[in-house]
Amino acid sequence: MTAVARPRPTSPSGTTTKPPARRRGGLLWHRDFRLLWAGQTASAVGSNVSAVALPLVAVAVLDASTFQVAVLTAAAWLPWLVIGLPVGVWVDRVRRRPVMVACDLISALLFLSVPVAALLDLLTVGQLLAVACGAGAARVVFETADQVYLPVLLRPEEVPEGNAKLQATQTVGYVVGPGLAGVIAQLAGAVTALLVDAVSFLLSALCLLRIRTTEPPPARRDRSASLRREIADGIGFVARDPYLRVLTAFGAASNIGLVGYQAVLVVFLVRDVGVAPGLVGVLIAGSSLGGVAGALVAPVVARRIGTARTVLLAGALTGPPALLIPLTGAGARLLWLPLGGVLVSLGVAVGNVVKGSFRQTYTPHHLLGRVTVSGHLLNYGTIPLAALLAGALGAAYGPGPAVLAMTGWLALTPLILLFGPLWRQRDLPARAGAA
Repeated sequence: MTAVARPRPTSPSGTTTKPPARRRGGLLWHRDFRLLWAGQTASAVGSNVSAVALPLVAVAVLDASTFQVAVLTAAAWLPWLVIGLPVGVWVDRVRRRPVMVACDLISALLFLSVPVAALLDLLTVGQLLAVACGAGAARVVFETADQVYLPVLLRPEEVPEGNAKLQATQTVGYVVGPGLAGVIAQLAGAVTALLVDAVSFLLSALCLLRIRTTEPPPARRDRSASLRREIADGIGFVARDPYLRVLTAFGAASNIGLVGYQAVLVVFLVRDVGVAPGLVGVLIAGSSLGGVAGALVAPVVARRIGTARTVLLAGALTGPPALLIPLTGAGARLLWLPLGGVLVSLGVAVGNVVKGSFRQTYTPHHLLGRVTVSGHLLNYGTIPLAALLAGALGAAYGPGPAVLAMTGWLALTPLILLFGPLWRQRDLPARAGAA
């Protein structure tokens, strides 16, 4: 989006702030955004190391079953269902940066506990489940606070660029993290790879602590309002809005397919295809390369063809190409996984950048935490159910048929986007009520 010259813009809370001078390179000159960006880059790499390392520890060290590995994925996402809505209310009431720092430190301690327990010969599948669930709870709080914190650092017209950069490096994490996990697992064991994640959370906390921008206090609200009423405000806004409603439904449905096949993918590659642990990370990393390109080109594509049309294009890329993944097999057939994965990750990244920027600028800021977590409740709340379903299918019929079923579902989900106003217009509206 083109920056609009304004003499003294106001922050979402209404506080007058002086914008940084616009220079070539955009937000690369914004010191506090660079710190946020660096911290999240480190955390993204570490988190994607553990996304592969935890299942590898379960399979290679503890000889866990297909269903137990899928339950690990479910445990990481279950907190969205349990605490997501109250967290959205709470985040709207407090300053977000201290909360994000605390979440980073808690996550670092949780992942550090795994190699310590392994060293003492005390590691169990139960501990892996507890770590996955605890880190998942910290992630719920961190991601909700992060969505509200970014518009505090940036002006509205800078938010799309900020989201694009954050999504690009998050996608780099999808590429670097699994590959790094595979290399470390091959050379030093999967348990050692989790140390990388612990260090990454410490780096993220350090970067957040160095940010200088003073976060304004949250807007005063009626403290007599009940938790149930404040939760209902967020859910009601999403349910009534024709754009947020259809985007949330699509996100929930597509996550069933995405996370479903990913929950059993490591087991499928190791036990059905016969891939070595080091190559597992490389294949998963290669599957994520499209996401890097998608995050980088999303703002350009949105300007050229319109934000609404870009969302439809992203949906088309996210769905049908997933059907290439179940074709993966030995020899040259290994290439089907990165080929299908590149197209899917391209669509996911483009959609995430456009939809994230739209939600952050479209929603009234005093509702943003609750609206964000209301959408995430449905989007992410389906993930543990999808993981359990994929695990049950894998246990009953094998990992291969489970991957096929989940990718088949994913291929159909873009049809949901045709049930809203998106297909009738070029761009999404700039703010609520402006359609």
